[in-house]
Amino acid sequence: MGWRFQAIRGATTVEFNTKEAITAAVTEMIDALEAQNKLNLDDIVSVTFSVTKDLDAIFPAAIARARKGWEGVPFIDVQQMHVVGSLPQCIRFMILVQTEQPSTHLNHIYLRGAKLLRPDLVMR
Repeated sequence: MGWRFQAIRGATTVEFNTKEAITAAVTEMIDALEAQNKLNLDDIVSVTFSVTKDLDAIFPAAIARARKGWEGVPFIDVQQMHVVGSLPQCIRFMILVQTEQPSTHLNHIYLRGAKLLRPDLVMR
């Protein structure tokens, strides 16, 4: 099939808007991403994190950038569009990778309360 760009999505939630809670959630999400996908960090093109408007204690990208091997990955943080009734205290990511793997071999990561967002992608 050859090399192509693929997106890996994921999300998680936190109970509290604190540096500690957000750091724990982002770390858990990236740990799961690495455990469930055969990724070479050099193949990551970019990572976009979005957070709901109720989270502002720390940038998720700052947490990811501090991980060994992730220092050179381009990151951006954005605020998720607010929709009344949407899942609160939610952190999402979209990782663009260049890979030979078909999309069916990539595992999207939905943890904690965010499992409700995409039950079709949880542990497929």
